[in-house]
Amino acid sequence: MWAKRRILDSLIFLCAVLLGLMVLRLAQPKIQDAFAEEAGGDYIKWVSFDIPMTALKAAMQADIDSHLNQDEYTVDWVELLSLLACRYYGHWDRYKKADLTAYVERLKAGEPMEELAEGSSYFDYYREAYSAVLGGLLGAYETEEKDEETGEAVTVQTYGLKAYSPIGGGYGYSHYKDFGAHRGYGYSRPHLGNDLLGSVGTPIVAVEGGLVESCGWNQYGGWRVGIRSLDGKRYYYYAHLRKDKPFAQGLEVGDQVEAGDLIGYLGMTGYSVKENVNGMTKPHLHFGLQIIFDESQKDGTNQIWVDVYHLVELLEGHRSYERE
Repeated sequence: MWAKRRILDSLIFLCAVLLGLMVLRLAQPKIQDAFAEEAGGDYIKWVSFDIPMTALKAAMQADIDSHLNQDEYTVDWVELLSLLACRYYGHWDRYKKADLTAYVERLKAGEPMEELAEGSSYFDYYREAYSAVLGGLLGAYETEEKDEETGEAVTVQTYGLKAYSPIGGGYGYSHYKDFGAHRGYGYSRPHLGNDLLGSVGTPIVAVEGGLVESCGWNQYGGWRVGIRSLDGKRYYYYAHLRKDKPFAQGLEVGDQVEAGDLIGYLGMTGYSVKENVNGMTKPHLHFGLQIIFDESQKDGTNQIWVDVYHLVELLEGHRSYERE
């Protein structure tokens, strides 16, 4: 009887191991493909960015706390998220805050990131991919505060979220997960951004500082602005801006803008070969983010656009009140 029980237990264990291997194989085919392509072209050609806002916020806060408290350990939110991505084999629906907290506690105890990542085959991939998406959003920056004794404004060095919501402060909007949804004007294609529905004239600001690469009319995006981050990795696309006065005064290609700068106004232009036409049925901002590892990806056939829905949620708490 006991012999039969041991045999049955062994068979159950073997089945569990085989099932786990099958899940792992099915979980990461795209990552394996990305590595194979990267080896041939020396740059990443595929990125999936589906980290939930709860994980983004928790990782960001752990990073900020470790810097502001001047702790002996340092948390890098990109590396922390990369560890979790390896743990979940890229399936973020498995996310538990307890897992993130456990990694932070191990960092606090003095365990280096290199040891935490040891044995994680895809850690380097996730770190590079997530760095490209999140780079420049968090870090040291200067802010002005009122001196309690003199009442004068003083410049203070701090650390935290440097990027801003694309919607100006004091204005409402709504949005939903529409990345990849069908679009039919001109030709059938997936929607490569997030639509933020609001009122015509709502100020639109630069999420991150960078250089204006496009500023004008596009039959699909209407009046639109494209801004490349200073490290060249991110191209922010703001489309369907207001008819007649779409852009901030004087904005043109080649300008350098800072995070939070006014760049234009929400509208409903586009879907027309003729300029300055309201071709949309509802006023909204199309906000897109393209990731660029090689310049051939900028306008080529292997473009990488990521879902910004959760990023928009994360940036909601940091608004700019920049006005003309």
